[in-house]
Amino acid sequence: MKVLLYTEAMNLLGKSGVGKARSHQIRALEQVGVEWTIDPKEKVDLVHINTIFPNSHRLAKKAKKQGIPVVYHAHSTVEDFKNSYLGANAVAPLFKKWLCSCYRLGDSLITPTPYAKHLVESYGLTQPIYPCSNGIDLEYYEKNEEAGREFRRRFGFSPEDKIVMSVGLQIERKGILDFVELAKRMPQYQFIWFGYSSPWTIPAKIRKAVRTKLPNLHFPGYIDEKILRTAYWGADCFLFLTHEETEGIVLLEALAARQKVLIRDIPIYKEWLEDGKNIYKADSLDSFEAKLRGILEGELPDLTEAGYQVAYNRRIEAVGQTLDTIYRETIHRVKARETQPAAQQTPVNE
Repeated sequence: MKVLLYTEAMNLLGKSGVGKARSHQIRALEQVGVEWTIDPKEKVDLVHINTIFPNSHRLAKKAKKQGIPVVYHAHSTVEDFKNSYLGANAVAPLFKKWLCSCYRLGDSLITPTPYAKHLVESYGLTQPIYPCSNGIDLEYYEKNEEAGREFRRRFGFSPEDKIVMSVGLQIERKGILDFVELAKRMPQYQFIWFGYSSPWTIPAKIRKAVRTKLPNLHFPGYIDEKILRTAYWGADCFLFLTHEETEGIVLLEALAARQKVLIRDIPIYKEWLEDGKNIYKADSLDSFEAKLRGILEGELPDLTEAGYQVAYNRRIEAVGQTLDTIYRETIHRVKARETQPAAQQTPVNE
């Protein structure tokens, strides 16, 4: 079995969650011995598409005409499109129509979590939908305390500083407004946000937040993942304030790095993260402030090992086995459908 992993505009998406997911897919397939290519000109048994741009849509249609099974990876949802960039909410209905037009071309769909599967099902899509984590490379994030100290030196923090870090695009959905407010409320701690969004694409209130001048608030922008890895090792808490996700690869990175983690209590995480057991959750600024203080001052139990187990269950090897199963089931189903007499066939995705 040979699979085409197609991700359009990798020059733009390489730093994004989708770009990381494609890299993880390559590693995962190599782990289980599935042959893969990124060249659309090569002959393959199945096409796995990660993006929703026009060329991706055309490639899916072409593959289906040629009888090649298509797996469409539903990384995007309408829910996580909203509250992102200027005008996003206004065009959300059109975005949903385009999203469904793309996803209908899949003989199978993959979502990063069961929660995302539920969202996609609510769009009226009827083909098989398989939850499969984007995965995490545990070895890459194995804790290195000296590298963590180097992170502090690089960004001008002292060994005594207590550092709260976050990662994501500088958009409202990611919770950047609350991040700035918590930095104002808690001047005794250092707050650093890694990630960047063009000022031309975000609302004025976000631009204003990012320009906030506080001695304990830092926006270094995008950094290389090797440097980001040292931040997971050197900070004192990973604060994930996102209002909506389909999984959250940076959350898995923090858990794999054995970092203390505090997240927003949102529906996606009800299924696999339990407050006080393998992670800490909060749902208001006051509760974030209280739990953050409890984590940083050692007043709350350390949950890093339990959190690491969550990442372990989503390791690259497990993802490879799941992808292999999805591919084989999809190929078998498409072949079975093609061998049915025309009168017995049930139209799919028409």
